[in-house]
Amino acid sequence: MGAKYQIAAVHAAPIYMDKEATTEKIIHLIEKAAQDSIDFLAFSEAFLPGYPYFVHIFAPVQLFQAVAAYGNESVTADGPEINRIRTACENHQVAISLGFSERISGGTALFNSQIFIDSRGSILGVHRKLQPTLGERIVWAQGGGKSLRAFSSHDGYIIGGLLCSENSMNGARQALLEDGEQIHVGAWPALSAIAAHAETVDLQTEAVTKGHAVGGQVFTIAVSDFVDDRCLDWITNNLGHPDQLIPGGGGWSAIVHPNATYLAGPHTGPTEMFVQCEIDLSHISICKVLTDAVGHYKRPEVLRISVNRAPLWPDEYGSADM
Repeated sequence: MGAKYQIAAVHAAPIYMDKEATTEKIIHLIEKAAQDSIDFLAFSEAFLPGYPYFVHIFAPVQLFQAVAAYGNESVTADGPEINRIRTACENHQVAISLGFSERISGGTALFNSQIFIDSRGSILGVHRKLQPTLGERIVWAQGGGKSLRAFSSHDGYIIGGLLCSENSMNGARQALLEDGEQIHVGAWPALSAIAAHAETVDLQTEAVTKGHAVGGQVFTIAVSDFVDDRCLDWITNNLGHPDQLIPGGGGWSAIVHPNATYLAGPHTGPTEMFVQCEIDLSHISICKVLTDAVGHYKRPEVLRISVNRAPLWPDEYGSADM
């Protein structure tokens, strides 16, 4: 429990709607992390190939071509893009959590997913967002309980994550804590770049990030991207001017200690950086002396959680439990 790690939230923008170029950028960031002696990187929601902001600001009937194009830029978990990223993790001994638009192997269904890769290049697991939010349902299918897990890493910690508003699902967060989660990655898009959310969403992100850190006694990473000119240009050229999207709008990235103090950040806006710090897992047991979400403060005879981990999608049937 006493291991120390250098971890970072990657506050950056992808090469929007270009899976090949974004893969190259991810590999470059992994190389840079190794140079900076960072052990673990967390990327934002749908960093590969970029978050589909257009689903929140245009009518569904306008989006058929855009969603089809988005599917073409989405990647499979066993495809060449992820394999190249795995090789980079292994070569540079950097672990990552990557938000990506996942296309089911051999099909067209898409999921809003997080993949966890350790410093050996091994895939620890893939989490598919349980409930796509609002306009996201135009693009992504629902994930199931099969992927609602925290994963034991060869690097010496147990890591889990949730995507965007999924972090407000109390049952989902408790399910990860029951799996022994020690580091939590809350991956977000730059929702504050959407005019309707600009005044409140960073406050909400901060609230759920600190709430999970304190309530679960875990180190919690919030990581977001920002809306750059390439993103705006793609949307404008394919759908029209996005009046509700704020140029340069950036989400909220930070790392929070289990006692709710900031270890790094918060950072917002269009400046790319690693929001980084050192964490010491021995602090978790100290925080659990007061309250322990899976121990003496659990009260299992009163409060219980049940997760249906039955396979939901064809590629989950027959797969070994992770």
